[in-house]
Amino acid sequence: MNSSTIRYHPYQRNASKTNIESTPLPNLTITHQATKRTNDLPQICKVGKYLLLERPGGSALYKAVDTETKTELACKIIDVNKFRETLAPMFHLPPHDGINKIIEILVSDSYAYVFFERSFGDLHSYVRTKRRLKEEEASKLFRQIVSSVAHCHDSGVVLRDLKLRKFVFQNSERTSVKLEGLEDAFPLDGQDDTLEDKHGCPAYVSPEILQASGGYSGKAADIWSLGVMLYTMLVGRYPFHDTEPSVLFTKIRRGHFTIPDTISSKAKCLIRSMMRREPTERLAAREILEHPWFMSSFHITSPCKIDQKLADQTVPDLAADDTPSFFV
Repeated sequence: MNSSTIRYHPYQRNASKTNIESTPLPNLTITHQATKRTNDLPQICKVGKYLLLERPGGSALYKAVDTETKTELACKIIDVNKFRETLAPMFHLPPHDGINKIIEILVSDSYAYVFFERSFGDLHSYVRTKRRLKEEEASKLFRQIVSSVAHCHDSGVVLRDLKLRKFVFQNSERTSVKLEGLEDAFPLDGQDDTLEDKHGCPAYVSPEILQASGGYSGKAADIWSLGVMLYTMLVGRYPFHDTEPSVLFTKIRRGHFTIPDTISSKAKCLIRSMMRREPTERLAAREILEHPWFMSSFHITSPCKIDQKLADQTVPDLAADDTPSFFV
């Protein structure tokens, strides 16, 4: 380790832009690393002891290999002037098994290379491949998702832009998921979670965010997005969909959606408890974890047939899901 290396703890609860830079803490190495720049983002390059490979389709992270241990990792490349601000929500949180863990950060004159534990595909692609998930499998995965969100809310972080693609598998068996990153998250200052900005993915955005003006509860908006996620996992399509954004937003504002009869009554109850048009009537993240659906004895049900008339409403490919936000 050279003299330019500084150690920081990535999960300091009360970190800010100021004390992140000034307070040395253990467990995270931030090393100033000289790297040869080939174009803006080289497809294959060597950074320190890491070899950076290609970026998988739909992923924001590059594949990486530790050349000393041969361990596979993931790497996010961030403009060096923005990486502290980008990672601020992660510095704000205590560690949690359901949130991607930073292994090391290498900083060059141009970029910060942030290395994470590897993943095994994202949940959006998984649901799209399987068309929909059985309730028993969905219950196990969704409980992990909600646990991560509850941890963030308890620690004063609103996630914003929650969607299936933000969660990735931690193992090849695809039984354990984690939140891949918190780039869109917002650390709160105190207990007030009122937000003013219009931020989110159109398919997952809550009705109150679509209002012309006024603040909204960031935590309640996250809960609505969780409801959309569970609906999509179980049904195989979004609760609200239209190729025309203005029509889509009108549907969301009205808040009317239908749940197929093949879905159990407890699952229907949970979805409707999260996707209430009135934000104050939605369950909190910790309350969701206590819902009876998670303790259900799941029975084998007949496959849910997708109505051919709704073919355009099946879970879209990654490019469609990653449509840029329409919000300022």
